[in-house]
Amino acid sequence: MTELTDELRQTLLATALSLADAAGEAILPHFRSRGLSADNKAREGFDPVTVADRAAEEAMRATLARLRPQDGILGEEFGEQAGESGLTWVLDPIDGTRAFLSGTPTWGVLIALANESGPMLGIIDQPFTGERFIGGFGRAHWSGPRNATASLETRDTHHLEDAILFTTFPEVGSPAERRGFEAVRDRVRLTRYGMDCYAYALLAAGQIDLVIEAGLAAYDVQAPIAVIEAAGGIVTDWTGAPVHAGGRVLAAANATLHARALDLLRGTPV
Repeated sequence: MTELTDELRQTLLATALSLADAAGEAILPHFRSRGLSADNKAREGFDPVTVADRAAEEAMRATLARLRPQDGILGEEFGEQAGESGLTWVLDPIDGTRAFLSGTPTWGVLIALANESGPMLGIIDQPFTGERFIGGFGRAHWSGPRNATASLETRDTHHLEDAILFTTFPEVGSPAERRGFEAVRDRVRLTRYGMDCYAYALLAAGQIDLVIEAGLAAYDVQAPIAVIEAAGGIVTDWTGAPVHAGGRVLAAANATLHARALDLLRGTPV
């Protein structure tokens, strides 16, 4: 297991920022371009991938080959590459490709650094708006346009009736999973849909209180886990167990709110 000295932490953070820069440079020429098309990766339904997704992951992999060739990689588009350091970069070049195709800026680049215990550093990067949400190594912060910066801290909402809930799709998972989501939805003050990874960023920034989703992969959730936990929140599956490998995700601003949402999710057979 690699010892994380202060010097190594700085190196790893600098590497993560370089990955975000490389991905953004590869993606932005394609965003809102007239000729952008997508291939469908799904046998049923629509799971799009664009030239921008592939170019961004290729750019990040090339950056890692130059800066950290000893580390492993798990990426959405090009799979897993073994490493020898005990550290793995978990990459989603465009989380929210449907949003990307639609021209809405709720997509983002997800970058996580993980060991055998799970993610320790994460970035949710939105190159078009110039926002970067970073969490890990004892710090959570945001940077934005015009050199603006701020610390990230989740909200202290304790009652579901006061909470704001986000999810990407109204039809969350299977019918049984949907009933679990709806049990929470029916208790909260406000529910919004279609925000992709930006929902997790807003939770870390103290703007919303809950994100509930199902059917996620490791590359969808590891960066949000690191950012939200560094900001004071909690992210688990629908049973309260770790969710680093993906699946059903419950992200909450604090432990009290998490427990109350979890009770409702557990009360519905899934």
